Amino acid sequence: MQKLNLEDILKNTSDLTKEKKVGFVSIIGRPNAWKSTFINSLLWEKISITTSIPQTTRKRVLAIYNDKDSQIIFLDTPGIHKSEKEFNKKINTVAIESIKDSDLIIYFIDSTRKWWEEENYIKEIISASNKTVLKVYTKCDLEPKIDISEDENTFKISSINKQWFDELIEKIKSFLKTWPILFWEDFYTKQDIFFRISEIIREKVFLNTKDEIPHSVYVWVEEIDDSTDILKIVAYIYTETESQKYIIIWKWWSLISKIGKESRLDLENIFEKKVFLALKAKSQKNWRKNEKLIKNLLN
Repeated sequence: MQKLNLEDILKNTSDLTKEKKVGFVSIIGRPNAWKSTFINSLLWEKISITTSIPQTTRKRVLAIYNDKDSQIIFLDTPGIHKSEKEFNKKINTVAIESIKDSDLIIYFIDSTRKWWEEENYIKEIISASNKTVLKVYTKCDLEPKIDISEDENTFKISSINKQWFDELIEKIKSFLKTWPILFWEDFYTKQDIFFRISEIIREKVFLNTKDEIPHSVYVWVEEIDDSTDILKIVAYIYTETESQKYIIIWKWWSLISKIGKESRLDLENIFEKKVFLALKAKSQKNWRKNEKLIKNLLN
């Protein structure tokens, strides 16, 4: 057995007594305002799943940005939208509750979409929080469809080419206090492995089924074996109806195989090892009305 060298371990481990500018920053906005795309681009890691389908993000995702003088803990939240459906209301609550836990709010506005009533709804939520807000116009590498205001707390960014990130980060730092850091400096997220795997699979379901069934699906990771050089996973895609289940299984000559292959490739890139993924489909009628399940999925 190889002998552990304590000096090497300590030398390569972050010191949690180290002080930097530290704080929690909530990112809020309409669905598809590219909140998650910004996080992934900023950290050069796939932290949050992204698709063109609204409300892809269901749960608050914590992403940790470190540089030489700051540790910014971003709270990537679901898109805030108006809906009478109970499940969607609960998703909204996840975003709104995140504001309470933050030191600063970043309000993302999609510059390529016209103003809509959801923006007024978000402005009401922000006003009630009594917290400092930075307004960020996204997709600014494209032609804007709205007027972009200009003041010291308003920014433009492009997450595709990482334009104007530095200016935004420096402004965020100016509102943070100096504290001992809260996470090791090599940490970039606080997601457990079960959640990360389930999100990657759910992303592939969204991308492959488009508008047919995405919001009727959740993914449950049943088993993980990381004891060998191959990461072995057993996971289930749950739909609300039998007909949706058969779409997952049979469409385009076994859609589930395509979802599984795409998921496996992403997971191998994330975990840097070979992955064996046993993926199955089941139906669970009216799962979006199951309070206990929803609590597990969103918390």
